[in-house]
Amino acid sequence: MNKYSFMGISIHLLTMKDLNETVVNAARNNQKIIIPNHNLHSMYLCNRNSRLREFYNMAQFIHIDGMAIVLIGKLLGYPVKREHRTTYVDWIRPLLKVAYDNRLRVFYLGSKPGVASQAASILRKELPNLQIGTQDGYFNADTNCDGNKEIIRRINEFKPHILLVGMGMPRQESWILDNYEQIHTNVILTSGACMDYVADIVPTAPRLLGAVGLEWLFRLWCEPRRLWKRYLIEPWTLFMLFIAELLRKNKGAKVD
Repeated sequence: MNKYSFMGISIHLLTMKDLNETVVNAARNNQKIIIPNHNLHSMYLCNRNSRLREFYNMAQFIHIDGMAIVLIGKLLGYPVKREHRTTYVDWIRPLLKVAYDNRLRVFYLGSKPGVASQAASILRKELPNLQIGTQDGYFNADTNCDGNKEIIRRINEFKPHILLVGMGMPRQESWILDNYEQIHTNVILTSGACMDYVADIVPTAPRLLGAVGLEWLFRLWCEPRRLWKRYLIEPWTLFMLFIAELLRKNKGAKVD
């Protein structure tokens, strides 16, 4: 599977279909894999957080979450296409349908108390007998804490084939790093606030905006206090990295 590295990150060119097949194959073959994703925010954090880089280095596959990564990849000359961008707003229901069809158990860890269970109830109405367990993300994540140990016990007792961890970046990645050896599952996915969208706690942008790379504008309008720095400041700090990468590639092309 094609893997490309630039501006301090690595990505695999995976479509939603590729991701679904990868998840099912890992479950069928009893493998244990991590599949995180990248957008501008994760790129920004990866260039500043060594622990986050450690997490991504553990991952077997890394898919694209943001259209900005698609655009950057194209500008740098990589064969990235729109269909290589998969965001959980679009993917969560197809993913759970695949899990349902293949009788895979799913556990979601994250969101505020009550949100994940509300989302699970909605999903069970859409997919009767969907095997899904939930646990909110508001707990002491210290590995020595009894609360954290209890959550690991609950997850393993449920025996999920798919574990979705949605506790925000970089907390979700740090939690996976700390507890990886104790987690018994096949596929670990960093899914952010995917259940918040299902429960309609967070408004979903019109999908046309996502297709043209303007979903960030809708999210900024909905949550300006939380997201203004992410969307208005962080991208500019990456600009010099992009220029340096572009110059490096152009220099390499001339040498060749």
